[in-house]
Amino acid sequence: MEIPVIRNVLEANDKMAAQLRDIFATRGILALNLISSPGAGKTSLLERTLTDLAPEFRMAVIEGDLQTDNDARRVAASGAQAVQINTDGGCHLDGNLVMQALNAIDMDGLDILFIENVGNLVCPVEFDCGEDAKVALLSVTEGDDKPEKYPLLFNLAKAMVLNKVDLLPYVDFDMARAKQFSRMANADLEIFDLSCRSGEGLQAWYDWLRAQRAAKKRG
Repeated sequence: MEIPVIRNVLEANDKMAAQLRDIFATRGILALNLISSPGAGKTSLLERTLTDLAPEFRMAVIEGDLQTDNDARRVAASGAQAVQINTDGGCHLDGNLVMQALNAIDMDGLDILFIENVGNLVCPVEFDCGEDAKVALLSVTEGDDKPEKYPLLFNLAKAMVLNKVDLLPYVDFDMARAKQFSRMANADLEIFDLSCRSGEGLQAWYDWLRAQRAAKKRG
């Protein structure tokens, strides 16, 4: 009986995700689902992005976490709208939770919505949140074989941020190996090497966001 139950849950989520996608399309909002292990730097990336691109775009963040509103407070300090979802032990966000969070967001004139998913490389990948693209984050403080171990995320992602490159001299991480495994899962994956701390590589990430937003606006 387990398999039909799981299928029904995913089918119900897909229906909600389709409604979200219609909302985002109607309003011309670019929605991005950020997925990574805990500590890869999703919140740090958002802090830099929200601050640096504030003159260009109106942005908002839906923060998913098991407990606390620490991350939501960090991103709200940039001036962007932020809504916290505490899953109370749940390992992922889903379409229903995102739909509820939208009730607390002023979507008029919104350009980009970031969904910072719960830190996990498995469950968040399986639940569509109505996003235009999944963005995988991997930091050099993790294993360079993560894309080989968790290929579904890298297969479904449109872009991968390889974060904390300023730490490369101090860690045992093979950049070429990580990229090879990533592109084995997805040959078209866009990869951005960057450091949220030093700012290295951020402009390429910003240019990608600009291009994705322009494409969504043309729609």
